Amino acid sequence: MTTREITAARQDFRLVPAALSLWLGALAGLLFGWWAALAGGIVTMLAASFLLWRRPAGSSAGGSGWVARFRGNRWRSGLFGALLAGLVLAGPLTIRMFRAEHDPLRELAARGTSVTLRVVVAGRPKPVHSAGYADQPSSARLVVVTADVLQAEAAGGGGRVTVGSGGRVVLIAPFQQWSDLLPGQEVTSEGKLAPPRGADLTVAAVYVRGPPVNPGSAPWWQRAAESLRGGLRQASSGLSADAAGLLPGLVAGDISGLSPQVQREFTAAGMSHLMAVSGSQFAIVAGVVLLLLRILRLGPRLSALLTGLALTGFVVFVGAEPSVLRAAVMGGVGLLAMALGRRRSALPALAIAVCVLVVFDPATAVSFGFTLSVLATGGLVLLAPRWAGALIRRGVPAGFADGLAIPVAAFVVTAPVIAGMAGAISVVSIVANILAAPVVAPATVLGVVAAMLSTFWPAAAGWSAWLAGPEADWLVLLARHASRAPGAVLSWPSGWWGGFLALVAVGVLVLALHHRRLRVGLAVVLVCVLLAVVPVQVIAPAWPPAHWSFVACDVGQGDAAVLATADPGRAVVVDTGPEPGPADECLTRLGVDRVPLLVLSHLHADHIGGLDSVLAGRSVGAVAVGPGRMPGWAWRQVAEVTTRRGVPLLELAPGQRLDWPGLSVQVLGPREVSTRQLDDTDGTVINNASVVLKAVTAAGRVLLPGDVEFDAQGELLAADTDLHAEVLKVPHHGSRYSLPGFFAAVAPRIAVISVGAGNRYGHPSKSTVDTLTADGALVARTDSGGDTAVVADAQGPEVVRRGG
Repeated sequence: MTTREITAARQDFRLVPAALSLWLGALAGLLFGWWAALAGGIVTMLAASFLLWRRPAGSSAGGSGWVARFRGNRWRSGLFGALLAGLVLAGPLTIRMFRAEHDPLRELAARGTSVTLRVVVAGRPKPVHSAGYADQPSSARLVVVTADVLQAEAAGGGGRVTVGSGGRVVLIAPFQQWSDLLPGQEVTSEGKLAPPRGADLTVAAVYVRGPPVNPGSAPWWQRAAESLRGGLRQASSGLSADAAGLLPGLVAGDISGLSPQVQREFTAAGMSHLMAVSGSQFAIVAGVVLLLLRILRLGPRLSALLTGLALTGFVVFVGAEPSVLRAAVMGGVGLLAMALGRRRSALPALAIAVCVLVVFDPATAVSFGFTLSVLATGGLVLLAPRWAGALIRRGVPAGFADGLAIPVAAFVVTAPVIAGMAGAISVVSIVANILAAPVVAPATVLGVVAAMLSTFWPAAAGWSAWLAGPEADWLVLLARHASRAPGAVLSWPSGWWGGFLALVAVGVLVLALHHRRLRVGLAVVLVCVLLAVVPVQVIAPAWPPAHWSFVACDVGQGDAAVLATADPGRAVVVDTGPEPGPADECLTRLGVDRVPLLVLSHLHADHIGGLDSVLAGRSVGAVAVGPGRMPGWAWRQVAEVTTRRGVPLLELAPGQRLDWPGLSVQVLGPREVSTRQLDDTDGTVINNASVVLKAVTAAGRVLLPGDVEFDAQGELLAADTDLHAEVLKVPHHGSRYSLPGFFAAVAPRIAVISVGAGNRYGHPSKSTVDTLTADGALVARTDSGGDTAVVADAQGPEVVRRGG
């Protein structure tokens, strides 16, 4: 149905009270305890009974007023539904919550007991991405696996004690050994219990170190689904790297091959929902199947049955996540309504989907994905048709009206939840989703076809994926540019208070748009804001500061530094941070699109992780390294990236001097690195092999010593190297492995520490900071100040912080 058809078919709200009662009651029970669910169920039953059977005072048999209206024939079925919902909430759901709260594993988890569990995997393992550091590359090292306990044994009393638990646990396990498990497999695991973090039915978290023991076989349909997903990944491998990772995400929600940078860009652009399988993918699949069946002239009942089977297979293919199940149940109810010839099915289908899913798994009540999915669908059903109709009455073509109303309605209803959850609002999401809409359907259909063909005709699957490549590339390009637009993401208070503020703001905006006088007032306010803010941002932007010479980018626990030349947009870059994205975004904020030289001080992950993203879309003259070639995986990665990007790779040596207009860079170290040391994978040896640079800038001399520690610092001092500089990038993120004599030789006025907030290494060391401060240096940190710039001033270098 189009938005106009939905408008023509008056919506049926009768099942909404039942859905809200179950959802809110389950939510209260999970947040506050089983007694809240019981109380919610009782209140719902009493309210429904009151409206069904109480006669209003002084009224006739039919009654009048609001009570009588609810007692009318049209609402009686809805009230009986609410009564049933209250009964289910106060009965089965309360009992499940009570059992989960009193599961014996909860008490053992509070004591950190070691256990042996036999479990059945309930969902696909979800990787936990970790930024690279030292010799550990940026990768997924852990997976989170949801599982249901079949048997449990706990350590106690000098032996093993059987625990009578049938609850749900979350396994936190090694990625390499657990990532290939499929739902339905039985496995044995040994680990240590910990209390659960989420407000759901999980009774414990289990930290697992070893591999799964005695894994059983997954059901055949799960094996078939994994084969299809693997076939889709293989068919997509011939596309560009970003498109190859995105296409399985669009079709099946499989983002295992998608880079963290692209994921962040889609989130900032408000397009991340495209990679979370929900109603849009089901609508596309169902629409294509129904179109084919209509061409074959099959009847509505047979068409509904065959489409339902297709959607069931699609659920197995993509995995039974809450948003997937919501869309599947709603689609099934909608197909049933179509088979029965009913048109007013959209809202009842959504209500039934909520009821079924909350009863099936009460934990969906606290799922942000489920909430966003339901709200977006509700906006599509209730708001988009009205707004599209209003646009059509004002002369907007029907297709454009639908294309504009749908993303706007989805944004309006989901913005408060997203703001409270993420502490940010994407102001470019509406435009980005309008521009993305035309290619989502063909990319999804071609991806599904590629997955199906991959089982018996891999070549044809590759062709189908190749046809979907341009659409995927367009989405990546769109997300990248949208996320980099000035003010693309606005900071917002997080939590319940932030969500409430966003709800008030959205309500005021919608109210203003519905009344002419308020629209005029809103327009005046917006004009005043634009006149006050835009000239300041355009004429004298807060960032980057004028005459900046050196910037330490806030890349988390890693290094990325930028040295300006006299040519605007041209700068030398030293290191690229621990992962793709942050260094690239820092350069974009600085307006740097030409990099004559990119230096990697050494090959630890927190210095090379963002290399590919920095090279993308920029003119880079060369990538320079020192004599170190360890760790081996890092050297191979650097060589592969530079070769693929067509950027020369060269080696720097002490004594070299490199000059650009307004910038001169001298290579001071490493002084000596033996072959034996290069073959050593010890982190200290690799740190001491760092390239040490001294730059002469408009703001003064800047010393960039990489991560050199005691030995390398001592060699520089012993060689009587001139280390004096006005600005010091403090080595090794401010660790304690620095000589006081090294700091005294540099004698910096400004010491910049590139460090990640809340890192687990204890950086920066208090002793290091105290030594620098005692020597008279101003200490600036990226974890608290964000991007940190040094600017030239008549009185000497000054620090400007962008804000953490």
